[in-house]
Amino acid sequence: MQKITIPFVMILVLGSLQRSSAQSVSDPGYKFALGVRLSSATPTLSNSISAKYFINDRDALEGLLSFGNRFGIGGLYERHQLIGSIPNFTWFYGGGGYLGFENHNTYLGPTGIVGLDYKFQNVPLNLSLDWKPELDILPSINFVPDAFAVTVRFAFK
Repeated sequence: MQKITIPFVMILVLGSLQRSSAQSVSDPGYKFALGVRLSSATPTLSNSISAKYFINDRDALEGLLSFGNRFGIGGLYERHQLIGSIPNFTWFYGGGGYLGFENHNTYLGPTGIVGLDYKFQNVPLNLSLDWKPELDILPSINFVPDAFAVTVRFAFK
């Protein structure tokens, strides 16, 4: 029960933040960032190399190359919203897909993401905290809700 409650609380909090910042222009404080995402071992895209690229001041593409229990590759489209008046602090949501391999099995499915993203003002460091549930379509239908992670990236302007 607690595994399900935490994501819903996070969604409610982030949803209320959207109301206060929906009219704000988002500025994440960086254009490209590369680093490491550390997550629980259950999802296909668990411990990964993360590359995030902003296509404009609000929308980003994130690529993940996973080296967890199974090898995986995934891509996400993310929409960022500024949180209040704190510079370089955004919350984000989005979705994408993944492909993974483990023990002669192929894993394939969609994934969603919701989280917080912060770029330090005078240091080229970006931190993210997110929840990225996955839905395996292959090799069988399986929902993986326990995909929480912390990402540390080197940020480029």
